[in-house]
Amino acid sequence: MCFSLVWVQQLIIWLIVIGAVVAIIKLLIPFLDSLTGMPIIGRILMIVLWAFVAIAVVVIIFGLLSCLLGGSGTLGFPPIR
Repeated sequence: MCFSLVWVQQLIIWLIVIGAVVAIIKLLIPFLDSLTGMPIIGRILMIVLWAFVAIAVVVIIFGLLSCLLGGSGTLGFPPIR
């Protein structure tokens, strides 16, 4: 199951989803700053955004390590069908 085409497809789809969420949040941050008049909210959202990205990277790295060490390598994400 590890490093099969289905596994690689799942990895690529989740990377695209994460990239899209990051791009959408980056587009919304200046709008929310101007709407509220408080730039601190934008900074808080950027910290949350980077925490989300860091958690996703850790899950992907451990999924890859699981595959290399003989585990199931499910990446911890539900499969997209």
